[in-house]
Amino acid sequence: MGQDIIELSETLANQIAAGEVIERPASVVKELVENAIDAGATKVDILIEAAGIQLIQVIDDGQGIRADQLERAFLRHATSKIKTKQDLFQIHSLGFRGEALPSIASVADVFLETAVANAESGAMLHIRGNQILEQKGAEARKGTNITVRDLFFNTPARLKYLKSQTTELAKIVDIINRLAFSYPEISFNLVHNKKRLMQTVGNGNLQQVIGAIYGVEVARDMVTVTAADTDFKVQGWIAKPELTRSNRSYISLLINGRYVRNFNLAKALVKGYGTRLMVGRFPLAVLQIELDPSLVDVNVHPQKFEVRISKENQLLTLLEKMVSEAFNQVNLIPNATEHLDDASDGPRAEINFVQQLNQISKSKQAQSGRQSLQSQKKEPHIGTGKADQKNNQTTPQPSIQPIVVEHVGDLNDSSVEDFSHKYQANLQPDPFGAISTSIITGDQTQLPLQSDSKQSIVAGFPQLEYLSQFHGTFLFAQGADGLYLIDQHAAQERVKYEYYHATLAQTGLEQQKLLVPLVFEFTTVEMLELESQAETLGALGLHLENFGPNTLILREHPGWFPVGQEAETVQEMVDWLLRDGGLTLQQFREKTAIMMACKRSIKANWKLNAKEAQNLIDQLAETKNPYNCPHGRPVVINFKETDLEKMFKRIQDSHENWIEYDQHPF
Repeated sequence: MGQDIIELSETLANQIAAGEVIERPASVVKELVENAIDAGATKVDILIEAAGIQLIQVIDDGQGIRADQLERAFLRHATSKIKTKQDLFQIHSLGFRGEALPSIASVADVFLETAVANAESGAMLHIRGNQILEQKGAEARKGTNITVRDLFFNTPARLKYLKSQTTELAKIVDIINRLAFSYPEISFNLVHNKKRLMQTVGNGNLQQVIGAIYGVEVARDMVTVTAADTDFKVQGWIAKPELTRSNRSYISLLINGRYVRNFNLAKALVKGYGTRLMVGRFPLAVLQIELDPSLVDVNVHPQKFEVRISKENQLLTLLEKMVSEAFNQVNLIPNATEHLDDASDGPRAEINFVQQLNQISKSKQAQSGRQSLQSQKKEPHIGTGKADQKNNQTTPQPSIQPIVVEHVGDLNDSSVEDFSHKYQANLQPDPFGAISTSIITGDQTQLPLQSDSKQSIVAGFPQLEYLSQFHGTFLFAQGADGLYLIDQHAAQERVKYEYYHATLAQTGLEQQKLLVPLVFEFTTVEMLELESQAETLGALGLHLENFGPNTLILREHPGWFPVGQEAETVQEMVDWLLRDGGLTLQQFREKTAIMMACKRSIKANWKLNAKEAQNLIDQLAETKNPYNCPHGRPVVINFKETDLEKMFKRIQDSHENWIEYDQHPF
């Protein structure tokens, strides 16, 4: 005998829906704040107690809800945001399913006050466990004030499996952060247990929002980006390659104002960094993506974190190209003392102020010294004897002007330069030329230099002069703004990578016949996968033939394969194909260039003479990206002159300056 089919009660249906929509307190916060944003709010206050388990209160200044519509707002699938099935494919709001309020009311105690503009009074509704306890008119300002208490009071199993309050609060903060990124024109104020955790101004400045959330120093170290085509517009901020995290959670992708999690978009962003990013590290990024609502389907999951995008490949290409081009004109040399403690124990603002006083004092002393010297030059020479008169009457003595150097800027004076040229020894011409045309290598690989290195130097990369080598691994060089430390292996790896990358790109798919074919053995699972990828392998120039059980044979290979590494190259191509599920010729040539550059570059404890070291530095300056090796590690770091002066206490408080400071009228 079959069991009867019954229709579930409204309360039970809402509790089932709440299992998908309301997972934790952060889900409640997300739904309520999104409702406030859809209502046109310009200011949203979020008050939390006990990580949202005891209290969640959201106050906004939006449009509010009419008194006759208040009860209907808590019905399932009741919404004001869509009306027809065509509207489902033109979603302009954050919410549209009509599930949030009834789901929250089914598992919590909800108290709502609201009023619309120009209304004589507002309205109040108290609902608990989907049962209306009280509804009446009330005094309320324009907007909505909704309070949620005792979350999951009637579903103890859900309450039991919540994480610690710290974890749940972190989820709430993360949700508000993403919404603040999406809507910088809205002021958000998050308070937990009467302690403010986050606040934004709401002036529309995205960089200020990033500074309020991640810190001012992080915001200053980010680069603005923008790109557009016929279907997509992308704009936002991305971090420099040295500012990374160990996971993708700091990547905020905002599609039409909605924070989404999309692995392919995040992968395209990371791919745009290329070899500037270290392996296993991920950037900070806030990207706002605008597109026609018909190109995106947000009705995938009740929480609306996942979306499906039409023309996704076009967007991926645009995103990767935008990030790749963003760093072409940016100096990416990290400051070596960025994370070191200051030389003084006092606050940074006080140190900067004292430094300014010292600088002003030095400049005044230099000016007074020059004035006294000029007055001395104007005074006539008074002789007291005949010899003096005779000397004055015969050959006049040349006027010798003293050279006064009070600070670094005086070294650029014409008098100092004339003195330097006058006493500089005439250097013998270098028998090997001004710049050698070959680079020191681990296996005598010769890489040609460009004819005019100055024209090819990357904008922002300084001209460096080699000083010495440290432990056969690092090179010291000096530039106009301080001392530079260069990893010689990473530097040559970058030089060779760009050389091999350009060389491989110029070669075609001409085949090289093998006198002795190469034989490869694979597992059964690998053989099945390779059979399905035969077309991809053919496009790469690999034509593998069956040669017995789980065995393939190769009779010819592309001519650009490294000599003597044919079998190894084929094996790596197959391994990458099996691991990634797909591989283009361009991608493999990129990987091959990285592999060849790494294996053929000088290693640690490799001694270089002065000419070889300077030659390496010059070639590094000619590369497209002299800041990172192909694996993303930094190549060069900078100790600014002021940093060195701080370390040696050359910049410090002077008693004289403080005496002047104390006596100053202010």
